[in-house]
Amino acid sequence: MRNLLTLAVAVTTAAPVAAHHSDAGLDMQSLVTLDGTVVEYNWRSPHVYIVVDSLDEQGRTVRWSLQTSSTLTLARNGWTRDSLVPGEGVTFSAHPALDGRPYALLESIEKEGGIPLGAEFYAISGEPRIAGPETTASATSLEGFWISDGDRLVDYPGGFDGFFRAQLTPNDQGLAAQAAYDELSAENPESTCIGRPVPGMIVNSVVYPIQIEFLDGGDRIAIRSEFFDEERIVHMDGRPHPDIDQRFQTGHSIGTLEDNVLIVDTRNFEDHRSPYQTGVPSGAQKHVVERYELSEDGTHILLEFMLEDPEYFVAPMTHSRELFHVPDHEPSRFDCDIESTRRFVPE
Repeated sequence: MRNLLTLAVAVTTAAPVAAHHSDAGLDMQSLVTLDGTVVEYNWRSPHVYIVVDSLDEQGRTVRWSLQTSSTLTLARNGWTRDSLVPGEGVTFSAHPALDGRPYALLESIEKEGGIPLGAEFYAISGEPRIAGPETTASATSLEGFWISDGDRLVDYPGGFDGFFRAQLTPNDQGLAAQAAYDELSAENPESTCIGRPVPGMIVNSVVYPIQIEFLDGGDRIAIRSEFFDEERIVHMDGRPHPDIDQRFQTGHSIGTLEDNVLIVDTRNFEDHRSPYQTGVPSGAQKHVVERYELSEDGTHILLEFMLEDPEYFVAPMTHSRELFHVPDHEPSRFDCDIESTRRFVPE
């Protein structure tokens, strides 16, 4: 196809793409590039899917399912539910599934005519990024919307999982669980719309802003992310964590606040099969401590966290980044669709 306008789903020279799934089960070292006809354009989260009929070398029709990003991040990069329509001719490049299925992670797609749309991706999140935040907006407290700037962060090849692979060393139990994990199966918690609890929202903060809101006069603090519509309540009234037999998807959080420095301690996590998108689970021993400190000029938060889980990892990890104030951010719901989220699972 010649003189095509491009709907760029990734800038491949900038960073490998990982989307929400890791590259497990996908051949990230190779691309298939094919012409075809759009059969379906499924505008849902957590993945917008494009289904394309293409001809193989024997002239037989092969129906490809192409995974992209969420509606939120694509919309913020100019995509709409009308960007593609059934019957359009396209050329796509994608990373195919290792098991031979016509399932692939989309890298780029081109069509004749229409309006060119583009998106830049950062490997640290595997998502198209929101335009870099302005650093002039100022806040007087930790309340509000905050986003990290991908340009200021180390870009880890492999996406979300690449970040944790670089930071965490599994022990024997973690390695065994990782080896047994099938990313492209119903074993993946995402197949039932279960997100990745903290520090997942922090790592994804390059595209999904974090919201902090004081509730009940400060006795509780809500920390939210659009990613899988996660909300955590931090109890500020001095209570301890409950007994370990009381466990929660997002954990149980208690905190202290002094001079615009918030310390959050989270324990009592439910078992999760792959919270770091690497196949290493988390369990009852997972523990996360976060520190949020507002800068003197109120333009950013210095965020640090420590993660430990001796059941599965050799040692704890620490990470720090800046979150910039984005008071004009318009929040949207992620609204994970159970039918869409299971499309990566073989029938």
